Amino acid sequence: MAGRAVMLMAAMLAAAFALAACTTTGGPRGVAAAKPAQATAPVSKGVPADTAFASTYKPFPSVPTVIADVTIYDGKGGRIDGGAVRFEAGRITAIGQKVATEGATVIDGRGKWVTPGIIDVHSHLGNYPSPGVEAHSDGNEVTGPVRSEVWALHGVWPQDPGFGRALAGGVTVLHVLPGSANLFGGRGVTLKNVPGVTALDMLMPGAPWSLKMACGENPKRVYGGRNQMPGSRMGNVALMRQTWANAEKYRADRAKPGPNFRRDLQLETLADVLDGKILVQNHCYRADEMAMVIAMTKEFGYRVSAFHHAVEAYKIAPLLAAEGICGALWADWWGFKMESYDGIRENLPFLHAAGGCAVTHSDDPHGIQRLNQETAKALADGRRMGLKIRDEEAWTWIAINAAKALGIADKVGSLEPGKQADVVLWNGDPLSVYSRPLKVWVDGALLYDATNPRLRPVSDFELGQAGEGDVK
Repeated sequence: MAGRAVMLMAAMLAAAFALAACTTTGGPRGVAAAKPAQATAPVSKGVPADTAFASTYKPFPSVPTVIADVTIYDGKGGRIDGGAVRFEAGRITAIGQKVATEGATVIDGRGKWVTPGIIDVHSHLGNYPSPGVEAHSDGNEVTGPVRSEVWALHGVWPQDPGFGRALAGGVTVLHVLPGSANLFGGRGVTLKNVPGVTALDMLMPGAPWSLKMACGENPKRVYGGRNQMPGSRMGNVALMRQTWANAEKYRADRAKPGPNFRRDLQLETLADVLDGKILVQNHCYRADEMAMVIAMTKEFGYRVSAFHHAVEAYKIAPLLAAEGICGALWADWWGFKMESYDGIRENLPFLHAAGGCAVTHSDDPHGIQRLNQETAKALADGRRMGLKIRDEEAWTWIAINAAKALGIADKVGSLEPGKQADVVLWNGDPLSVYSRPLKVWVDGALLYDATNPRLRPVSDFELGQAGEGDVK
């Protein structure tokens, strides 16, 4: 056997030497040297980004359900007393005074309220999860003022206990944004508030991506403190304009790519904004700066979907209404830095009264659990100023208006036949400090039940820890 192995080895070596002799210029006399292989460009086997990072979300199992004899806020400004709503196969199928109950689980809603699931348009859950330690801080890519290539999706930790706390507060959809250290902070992502192993398991199908932008103090403080641009509000606007100009050229080059075209992830996001595929969610506090941003959108042909925080929205409420720009606002946060100093408690109701798109947002892991109460506070402040806003109108601030700001109003935000069955049953008036959700359905699946400990979400991270699943 050893002799055979040696013979085989010798034969293989001889063949290798013969092949080498025929393929080099130093081959035997009279044998033409082989021509070198022609270089060919590698063929990409990749797929588009939206395909690579496509949602793997699948609704949880559900059963046909009717909630009867209940007070309904439909999410778009309507109210039905003693009404009923039916949902099955993940969709709202009927709403009114009476609905068919055949084949459905019927829940007695007497003394209770039903609303669409709450939508929070400004969250950092998963990117700044609990516990809030350095290892979990993934919401700001503070390495340059233009970081439009990063995606919040890629930093979401699905085990954040905050998701379950928010669900217990009635939140069924949330928009996770990068932080506001940069002028262009990256892409935001809309999530269904469901348990998932990966963020893609939570990614809401069909929801558009967003671009987080920021103006004002944060970018100029972060980068001016490093003695680089921007170090002023002038620098903020100049750098934003130059970046949009760069994006315009990239967009034109992408439409007719030449041999030297090179994919640029940073400009790709911005070109998609210019193409209307990505919505702009703009962190901005002062009225004058919001007006400057609006002027810039006209120069470059994009639009802002919502100004976030916008403590001075009341000063330009008619302008925001005319431009169709939502104001994603707090009820009463103000004064924690100079650009937030001129806030008023009537900001939300003043924007609403001007015909604008008013939205209550959280920007906070605790506030997201009580967006109903934040809305109630702002409503009460508006009424003290003489604004006659009905309860069911105010509910639009965390329902259909929020859905409009995120480009998903055709899917969620109101209790209408055909829409996704994101539904909350409250134990009383949801604008009362004494009320809380009894049951929460996402796409018709019962995922939270205050009366059933088995239906109180607990993330993997919490298992075995003191206070796991606590929803006080």
